[in-house]
Amino acid sequence: MHVVLPTAPVTGRVSQSRLCTKGKSASFVRHVCVDVSGTPLEGSWQAGQSFGVVPPGTDANGKPHKVRLYSIASPGYGEDGHGRILSTTCKRLLAEHEPQSDKDDPTDHRLFTGVCSNHVCDLREGDPIAVAGPNGKRFLLPADRNAHDYLFLATGTGIAPFRGFIHELFVGPPAGTPLHAAWRPCTSNVHLLMGTPYTSDLIYDDFFRQVAKERPNFSYHTVISRETRPDGGKGEYIHHYLDRALPQFDGLLRNERTLIYICGLAGMQVGVFQTLAKRGLADGFLDLHEEVKGVPPADWTPEQVKRRVHATRRCMLEVY
Repeated sequence: MHVVLPTAPVTGRVSQSRLCTKGKSASFVRHVCVDVSGTPLEGSWQAGQSFGVVPPGTDANGKPHKVRLYSIASPGYGEDGHGRILSTTCKRLLAEHEPQSDKDDPTDHRLFTGVCSNHVCDLREGDPIAVAGPNGKRFLLPADRNAHDYLFLATGTGIAPFRGFIHELFVGPPAGTPLHAAWRPCTSNVHLLMGTPYTSDLIYDDFFRQVAKERPNFSYHTVISRETRPDGGKGEYIHHYLDRALPQFDGLLRNERTLIYICGLAGMQVGVFQTLAKRGLADGFLDLHEEVKGVPPADWTPEQVKRRVHATRRCMLEVY
């Protein structure tokens, strides 16, 4: 980790930037590739880590902007198979001002645009970008991928690390690259659940569907919260889907081989942890504090889940 410190970032070059949502979405999410050839970052990251971007200019206090972290969406061997090009899944932040303290003007509702997210999304092919990292040591695949089965849970841009994971598990390095000859597809069972408000918000949807067609041991599930389901039911969140479709996940979750990876909005953590505990599936994945052991999981507060329900070594968590 921290091959390049944010106080001394190196310069990468944008090699590609494209929208990665499905159809016309209310969100602007771009798949941005950065060429880090010739820098210490070349070949230095693993799928599941993040890297830093330092936006140009200064903040309202005249100080240089601080680093922002973005999940790496590429496999460890990079988009190119040589570890020279990493990628991320960047969503533009567009929102209105809201009071954050008593000093803020409650009538100020001007549009606020995220400094770094819009900088990254505005960049064109060939533009320089200040990068650092990599960061993160826990949200990684095990060394022996075939020793485990996997349940991947994502919302929104939390899908980024899973794109890298699925590449490594089922796609492999491009032909003619150093790691291609030795690579073999994963033989484990892998389920990916992707949650979004609308179908048009799905990210990398075509990629995951194609891999699912080619690899029978990979299952891809889309969970849409604000649309009626194909069966006529109401829209649902990740934990609702997990609970409703439990028969197909029960065996997976009771198997000691299984690892769970959760990445996305923090609210998902509460619902998923409650569902696992309610269904008697917490053992192996969750460590409960005495304060919550006697409380029905449905009554756990978000604060209790955050402070009193901890993920074990078989449950990897990255929420924001």
